[in-house]
Amino acid sequence: MTTAAIAPDPVPERRGVFTAELLDRCISCGFCLPACPTYALTGVETSSPRGRINLMRALETGVLPDDDPTVQEESSFCLGCRACEPVCPAGVQYGELVEEWRDHLWNGRGRPWKVRPLLWAVDSPRRVRAMGIVRRHAGRGEAPGPVNLMLGCFERVLYPRVSRDARKLAGELAAPAAQGCCGALHAHNGELGRGRQLAQRLGEALPGTIVTTSGGCGAHLAGVLGGDRVKELSQWLHARDGAVVGNPTAARPRIGLQDSCHLRHGLGVWREPRELIARVGEYVELPSAAGCCGGAGSYAIVRPQDSARVLDRHLDEIAGADLDLVAVVNAGCYRQLQQGVKRRRLRTRVLHLAELLAGVK
Repeated sequence: MTTAAIAPDPVPERRGVFTAELLDRCISCGFCLPACPTYALTGVETSSPRGRINLMRALETGVLPDDDPTVQEESSFCLGCRACEPVCPAGVQYGELVEEWRDHLWNGRGRPWKVRPLLWAVDSPRRVRAMGIVRRHAGRGEAPGPVNLMLGCFERVLYPRVSRDARKLAGELAAPAAQGCCGALHAHNGELGRGRQLAQRLGEALPGTIVTTSGGCGAHLAGVLGGDRVKELSQWLHARDGAVVGNPTAARPRIGLQDSCHLRHGLGVWREPRELIARVGEYVELPSAAGCCGGAGSYAIVRPQDSARVLDRHLDEIAGADLDLVAVVNAGCYRQLQQGVKRRRLRTRVLHLAELLAGVK
């Protein structure tokens, strides 16, 4: 009696949406689940990094089409905070997978309509400079130096004092006004190639070391230009002389911190801002300081209700800790917490770390 050979199952054909090495690295262990803010909200597997990677795999092999409702929903429900990366034993680069996912789905009409004017506004260096022309940010008509301050796009419009105070703290920083967007907003919202192109252009406009006051921009720039060229402000100040800055007072205000997700998870910078804060006040560690505040770049604009749900826990903790101040290290977090604190009518004041260290009253 002979036994017929059993043919192996055919290997599904890949569509090339995702980088194979990135997609194949996930071992579905589940360590990411407790770290994921959206899984904490829903308890639904699909709204976790592991669940979303399974959706990506189904999309990659054609099991699910591009217009599948769950595929579409989860691509925007994800905060892109990368909190799953530090806890992953397999080293899954989830942030890159999300960018590739949106780069494929969010083309043309697939891109959320609320994001489109934002991308248009910062796509041109001329428009970026025009947005901040009436604001008193630190940018000047000067040539780049060995170390240059990145002014940011919306930060120079919404929070121009941040760049001014950064230069007070580190006088060696040049701040040429002739600089455009770093491309982070593009990369996170379905224009990955354009995001990299803008980062490269900024690197050419600002040769040498680039110091940024925005964690999300810093992580994107470092990913394109390399971590040796890009430093976040607290990282730069802390390493420069180890004894900075600030105007400590006898009152020693109670100060908390909201981490920037990309700064902490992408660049591994989180000790530095805490140590700097402790020099000017009583540092209070909030339980959710390392968790996403819900701002997440354009997330608060695209999904405001989900963004507010993520923020609620942070506001509860700020109120419970009776903080005088809470420091931020990213413009998106600044806007998110400032609006939340105002809505709750909390007495706590929100400041960027640069403003705090420079002694804003």
